[in-house]
Amino acid sequence: MKPAPFDYHRPDSVAEAAQMLTEFGDDGKLLGGGQSLVPMLAMRLAFFDNLIDISRLQEMKGIEVRDDEVRIGGGTTHAAVGADERVRSAVPLLTRATPLIGHFQIRSRGTIGGSIAHADPAAEYPAVALALDATMETVSTSGGRAIAAGEFFAGVWETAMEPDEILVGVRFPIWSGRCGFGVEEFARRHGDFAIAGAVAAIELDDDDRVRRSGIGLLGLSATPRRASAAEAAIAGRPIGDITAEEIGDLAMSGLDDIPADLQGSAHYRRRVGAAMVAQAWRSAVKEAFDA
Repeated sequence: MKPAPFDYHRPDSVAEAAQMLTEFGDDGKLLGGGQSLVPMLAMRLAFFDNLIDISRLQEMKGIEVRDDEVRIGGGTTHAAVGADERVRSAVPLLTRATPLIGHFQIRSRGTIGGSIAHADPAAEYPAVALALDATMETVSTSGGRAIAAGEFFAGVWETAMEPDEILVGVRFPIWSGRCGFGVEEFARRHGDFAIAGAVAAIELDDDDRVRRSGIGLLGLSATPRRASAAEAAIAGRPIGDITAEEIGDLAMSGLDDIPADLQGSAHYRRRVGAAMVAQAWRSAVKEAFDA
C-alpha cells in the first residue's frame, strides 16, 4: 500500500518545526528517522495532512559528555550512539543495547529521540532510559521542559509529551564506582522485536552491598516498565545473598498486563522475562565485581 496524500515540510530550525507543529495541530506529525512512522503510514494505520521533516536539523544531533551526565540530541541515529566511544565509556548500557535494535539499515536511519518518543514497550532505548533515570528534554512554542523517564511513558505508544512538543534531547546520568551492566533479550529472529528482555545496572558499596540498581523490562507490559519493586527489595542487601533467579521472580511480580499474542502467551512471556532479567543481572554483578 501507499500512504494517504500529505504535504511535506522541511523546517530550517527546531523553532520553526515547533511553530509548524503548533500551527497544524492534530493534522501535523514530526518525521525523524521514519523507521516506525513510515511503515504505519504505508499501511494506512496512521495518516496526517502534514509531515514535518526534522531529520536534517543539526541542532537535533550530537553527543555531549558533561560532569555527571551524557546528553544525546534527539536526532542522533542509533548507529552514531552505538559507535561513540564516549557513550561506550560513560553509558555502557546504551552501547550494548544498540546492536539489538533491528538491523543496521534501521540503526543507520532511526534516532534515539524517535525510539523514545514512540514509546514501544518492546524497544531497547526506553528500557535503558528507565533503568538509568534518564531525563527527556522537550521544546515547544511555549518553551522547554525536562521530563523524568519515570514520568514519561504513559500508555501504549503514549508519552507525557504534549502534542506540540518536540523531544530534542535525552540526558543519561553517568554511573560511577563499582558498577556493572547487562542486557539480554529473546527474539525469534535477529532484528525482531523482543518477546521479552531486560537491561540491568548495579552499583556495589565497599561492603558488597547493593547501593543502587536499575532494571528495565522489554515486551512485558503495555508500556516500557521498570522493575521498581525488585530494586526496592534488594536495596542495601549483601550481593552474595541475592540469587539471579530471585531477581527474575521479583521483577515479574506486580506485572498484571503482560501481553499475549502470536509470539507467545502471557505465561510464556513471564517465564522468558524472568530468565532474561536473571541473565542480565548475572552479567551486571560480574562486571561490578571486576570493576
